[in-house]
Amino acid sequence: MAEDKLILTHQSKTIKGTVQLTGSKSESNRALIIRALSQGAVRVENLSEAADTVSLEAALQQAATAGSKLCSIDIGPAGTAMRFLTSYLNLQQGNFILTGTERMQQRPIGILVDALKSIGADIHYEKKAGYPPLKIEGGMIQSKAEVAIQGNISSQYISSLLLVASSLKKGLTLHIQGELTSRPYVTMTLEMLKEAGISYTFTDQQIQIAKQPFQAATIYVEPDWSAASYWYAMVALAQEAHIVLPGLKQHSLQGDFAITEIMKHFGVTSTFETDGLHLRKSGISSQKSLFDFKECPDLAQTVVVVAAALRKDVSFTGLETLKIKETDRILALQQEIAKFGAQLLADGETYHLKTEQVFEPQSITIQTYEDHRMAMAFAPLALVFPEVIIEEPQVVDKSYPTFWKHLEAQGFHTQA
Repeated sequence: MAEDKLILTHQSKTIKGTVQLTGSKSESNRALIIRALSQGAVRVENLSEAADTVSLEAALQQAATAGSKLCSIDIGPAGTAMRFLTSYLNLQQGNFILTGTERMQQRPIGILVDALKSIGADIHYEKKAGYPPLKIEGGMIQSKAEVAIQGNISSQYISSLLLVASSLKKGLTLHIQGELTSRPYVTMTLEMLKEAGISYTFTDQQIQIAKQPFQAATIYVEPDWSAASYWYAMVALAQEAHIVLPGLKQHSLQGDFAITEIMKHFGVTSTFETDGLHLRKSGISSQKSLFDFKECPDLAQTVVVVAAALRKDVSFTGLETLKIKETDRILALQQEIAKFGAQLLADGETYHLKTEQVFEPQSITIQTYEDHRMAMAFAPLALVFPEVIIEEPQVVDKSYPTFWKHLEAQGFHTQA
């Protein structure tokens, strides 16, 4: 496959079959930190094949063998790895430079760094204050056991602190200031810690974890609900569809499980059966006009594209964190859906989708902005338009490296 573009077409506009998704990237990355901190007590099964997870696993191995020399760890575009390692490396013996891609060096980390420094971490900025690269001196001597952190910026900052809390000499009490964005991801972190024997209390805006050892455990990583969301989009946009996704749980730790409820409003039914989750077209969409992505921001691009293609004028809230992701996802969405006549208009913190000028181009080229979710959110448009061209298709490796192969198995024709 050429790295510059991929031409997608689908002749029948019908998809039917079974798709085995990789393990959840979100769960896998948390599990890797837990395993590393447990010193052999915790085993992990069904790790994600995502590039971000591979990068984090390699970084943890590198940190473990760093010794006394300055160790430079480059995690590329892996945002979760950057946030989690920013806390983790303080507990390791050694001196580290933690860096990433040019875009990663534009993504803020100051809130997490400030929180860590307030309890004794020795962290310095190598370039611009508030952003990677970071110089971290390990072997942190904890000065206090309480820290306050904003809840409405990124839940990954909070998860990063929670993952190391039980390994700190004084434990940690975390005071969350303001509204907690992406709460399901914080819940996921706490429940995975619980699986590994770590107890906690979470009352009001306070999370408390005492110093305690990890217990022997095996963490099984559920398949990725974020990846499943693209199959929901395809079912919604196909003329006929029946997709089976094995292994997904009806009671999931993953916040993107919310796609099951959201896509009811776009004509997709979800049925949990013995062989997996069955997605079918119901042919019935609702009149729901407002969708809140505060707790599942990674679903926003997928749903916006589906709504635009189906010509549904709906509104969206909870998109604040999209501006600091792999790209400014709001701007990227606005620019790409405009190529087929849709508009996403800002009204304070609410965004209104306007589709009266939507048309069906014979061919449309989608820029991905080095963002895996842009590529996968727009790929299902090949079930609506005659031809969709995805630029930089390899970006999907970040979270779903078998995405294009899975599309080919469902009748998509791909041409580099």
